[in-house]
Amino acid sequence: MAFTLLFSMLLALGVVVFFLAFRHIWGARDPVDGRLKQYGVTGEMPAETTSDAGMSPKTWPVTTRLLNGFGVGPRLAADLMRADVSLTAAEFALLSLGIGLAGFLAGGLLGGFLVGMGLGLLLTMAPVMLVRSKGRRRAQQLTDQLPEVLTLLVGALRAGYGLPQALMMLVEQLPAPVSVELGRVMRAISLGTPVPRAMTQMADRIGSDDLDLMVTAISIQHELGGNLAQTLDSISSTVRERIFLKREIRSLTAQQRLTGYILAALPLLMAVGFSILSPGYLRPLFEPGLRVLPATALALQIVGFLVISKIVDIEV
Repeated sequence: MAFTLLFSMLLALGVVVFFLAFRHIWGARDPVDGRLKQYGVTGEMPAETTSDAGMSPKTWPVTTRLLNGFGVGPRLAADLMRADVSLTAAEFALLSLGIGLAGFLAGGLLGGFLVGMGLGLLLTMAPVMLVRSKGRRRAQQLTDQLPEVLTLLVGALRAGYGLPQALMMLVEQLPAPVSVELGRVMRAISLGTPVPRAMTQMADRIGSDDLDLMVTAISIQHELGGNLAQTLDSISSTVRERIFLKREIRSLTAQQRLTGYILAALPLLMAVGFSILSPGYLRPLFEPGLRVLPATALALQIVGFLVISKIVDIEV
């Protein structure tokens, strides 16, 4: 009876959240807000730091206050901006919650309350993990483009271009994602943001050590003067060597990373295979009193995968 009542309440809540999120995300938007987001501003809050990005007080104010109260909002907004996802933190949180509720309802119907809870939690965290994975891939793509960026930037500076004009040339000639990020920098500069500050905001969004080298050199040159082209030329050589070393390390650790993936997936694949070939073979493991065994095994599998990932994650 209690499960039926809880299930009905969550079903109603899930339907309401889904339709509200659908109406708000795909409904009519203020065109001014859309233009401001392209300039790094959301709602009425200036995006001077990545922690403010995507935290618009005009949209879903209650959800935004809750996220800020738990300290999740700024970090989630920074992840969304880093991955170039055009949603606010509140919108993304509600969307993840709706997906999690749908998973709970589906799991509850198919396997009971515990299965529903597990599936719901998994589907709630899945969008967050996907956004962070996309942000890491995008940051890696931008890092791989840095040697070309520095080469063109040095050439433009030696040809007599000023730094803003050289950056605009990069925006016009280079592909995404570096052109998108430099476009944001140029729009911030056109609104009156100093060049070092705009570049620092870009580095904070991306979170790349190689990009930090370039931004630091530009900031120091802006404050103290000096030959920026020569400095960036030296940084370009350093960045190329770092990228080459990272790729070499990744190729040398490919077998160990593949081993981690196989060891993590093998028990699950075997369980699925046994269930298909011999239905009911694994059912005794899920009887009352023995459910702790598969739960413990799953936890140890996750710990082992994380340990292997940490071992092969060599910092350069």
